Amino acid sequence: MKLSARLLSAALTIVLCPVLVAASCKKKEPEGPTADPREVMAAADKSSPTTTPAATAKAATVDTTAVPGVDTSKLATAQATLFFKLVDSLQSPCGKAHSLRTSITTDASCIRAPFAGKYLVALIEEGATEEQAKAEFENHYQNPRKNYTFSLTPPLQGPAGAPLVLVEFFDYACPHCARFSPILDDAIKALGGKAVLYYKNFPLKHNADSPMAARAALAADAQGRFSEMHKMLFASVGKHKRADVLGYAKSLGLNLAKFEKDLDAAAARVEADKGEGTAAEVDGTPRLYINGKSYDGPMHPMFLQLWLQEELAVLEAAKK
Repeated sequence: MKLSARLLSAALTIVLCPVLVAASCKKKEPEGPTADPREVMAAADKSSPTTTPAATAKAATVDTTAVPGVDTSKLATAQATLFFKLVDSLQSPCGKAHSLRTSITTDASCIRAPFAGKYLVALIEEGATEEQAKAEFENHYQNPRKNYTFSLTPPLQGPAGAPLVLVEFFDYACPHCARFSPILDDAIKALGGKAVLYYKNFPLKHNADSPMAARAALAADAQGRFSEMHKMLFASVGKHKRADVLGYAKSLGLNLAKFEKDLDAAAARVEADKGEGTAAEVDGTPRLYINGKSYDGPMHPMFLQLWLQEELAVLEAAKK
């Protein structure tokens, strides 16, 4: 069976670094037959280089001088060698013509540099190969991102005036959204009032009851109980019909007459949210934006927190 380059790349990613696997529910359901996982893995094995990334890293002389502020103590010897190789070969995250190492050690104006070093360590610690680490680093620091504008209206989590503004598009029937939700909650709380998250519904076409779930969350928000309904809906995938959400409203002690009225009125808001997502090129859920730009890192607590801390540091430095 001949595999596409994309499918083969996905297989290699799963084998070598699971945390880098894209986790999202797509706008369209997969079309055509799904490849046999055993065939995918077999192809990945055949395509894997005979020389390991660690062996390649050792082949050349590498400067292993410690990088200030970047802790490599948790890396195995081969991983540390790979880090030092990359820190000297990757470009400054601020677009300057010197290496990441130089940026960290001598360019105090590059606020992103220390974070870039930590990000590289985290990637390697999680098992990224040299090529994967390069690709993720370049995706973060060298690929320009469009800036989108969103309507910043409730529901939200965090203070509305916070410097870091996050916007999440999600679908209550998407399992990846359910898994990402507590990760995002923890990241917001860890920033201690310096971030706010705005929730946007993006019900996918193949999830027929997702619009009803979205409307239920908005109707609950009208009575100050969005968070409880939000969690309840994620915990009840497959049970998002009108009778189901009325039952959830009752269990939360909501005013049912008001809830039903707001449930019907919320349809327009759900469509407006989806329109914003479409304009922002949302092609699957969850999709997160940080101050108008898409978050394209791994959906993993460590990486998300590193991105957020970095963006906050850049904002705070700009105010000085």
